[in-house]
Amino acid sequence: QVQLVESGGDLVQAGDSLRLSCAASRRTFSTYNMAWFRQAPGKEREFVASISRSGGNTYYADSVKGRFTISRDNAKNMVYLQMNSLRPEDTALYYCAADAIAMGPRTKYDYWGQGTQVTVSS
Repeated sequence: QVQLVESGGDLVQAGDSLRLSCAASRRTFSTYNMAWFRQAPGKEREFVASISRSGGNTYYADSVKGRFTISRDNAKNMVYLQMNSLRPEDTALYYCAADAIAMGPRTKYDYWGQGTQVTVSS
């Protein structure tokens, strides 16, 4: 069992930056691929970014490529999402997720956090 707790969500203005954090409970954190998803009101949950166990491979949705950066610190059991040049359409509840095997946008991740709200005003 892996418990994930997101933090860092806030109300910001368009063009601002924000860094989300996700703390994992398990000592074997480094054996999990990690991802960020988001869900806006009235919309389906969508993939944002993922990172491999070692951090050597990353994958991004086209909508955030070049603006968002996913990273991890296995010594601290943390994964981060640095978000730059935020847009109103980035407004959503952001979730982190973990999976022991895969890291793609269609992966059925095994563990999910409760989410942290990001609101971008225009």
